[in-house]
Amino acid sequence: MANAVEAVVVSGMRARAQTFRIIAACAVAVAPACVSAEEGFDTEHIFGFMIGTDVGNPGERELQSQTTGRFGKGNGTYRALSQEVEIEVVPLPNFRIELGGNATLHDITGVPDIDDRRQFNFQGASLDLRYRLLDRERAPFGLTVAAELHGNRIDETSGAKGRMYGTDFALAFDRELVPNFVIGALNLIYQPEWARFEVAGLSEKSSTIGAAFAGLLRVRPDVLLGGEMRYFRQYEGIGLGEFSGQALFVGPTAYFQLSEKSRLTLSWSMQAWGRPAGSAANLDLVNFERHQARLVFGVNF
Repeated sequence: MANAVEAVVVSGMRARAQTFRIIAACAVAVAPACVSAEEGFDTEHIFGFMIGTDVGNPGERELQSQTTGRFGKGNGTYRALSQEVEIEVVPLPNFRIELGGNATLHDITGVPDIDDRRQFNFQGASLDLRYRLLDRERAPFGLTVAAELHGNRIDETSGAKGRMYGTDFALAFDRELVPNFVIGALNLIYQPEWARFEVAGLSEKSSTIGAAFAGLLRVRPDVLLGGEMRYFRQYEGIGLGEFSGQALFVGPTAYFQLSEKSRLTLSWSMQAWGRPAGSAANLDLVNFERHQARLVFGVNF
């Protein structure tokens, strides 16, 4: 009896294994056909914390909601949420303009060198300009130069009131590594910042440089999955003066084409390694956060 039961179990396992192999083979055979039916990638919005080289077609208009969360600053409790609403237009070929306004929520308790506060405020406004220099369909890779200018009345890290100005410069590169199936992107970043706080009239200048890489895989016609890796170095002064610290962030990204006119991007990054200046710590929680998350929803109109 025991031998008979054993024979039935073994036979069932073999049958299930054979079925799994057949399903896997069919999936592999069908996947390329599904992918080849696609029209390629539109990298304008598929990344979370990075940018692609596509800028849209002339006459396009989009409304975008971007929610960014930053959590963890060593000891104590640190939570900062930023909600930005943006309008994007493409007035000319290869040129995009984006206007945005944002509000911030801070919940900070017991964090060294940052005052405790729990507040919600209108933060400021931004202007984002992008120009595509190379189209990857006609060149070995895509290349876009971007500059985002922003003016704020609330410091994004501490929540302190004042006047903050800065510009985020970026060079974006991307290329289809496997046509219609895998896309890779590289961003080179320079971010000078100037701030003057209301309390005691203190002023600060800082600058950040960085490099970021992303790879996304098309798992369904309307779904992309992958990840982003970003490395930053922060300095005092806008001209890369005294070194302050460095951090490496890694995490997954997912993009969903909800409909012909709407989309959703989800991204999360964890500080995998970092070090503030003059410290042997394995993380830099002085200049950067432990976790960062972003949700972006957009719709054409």
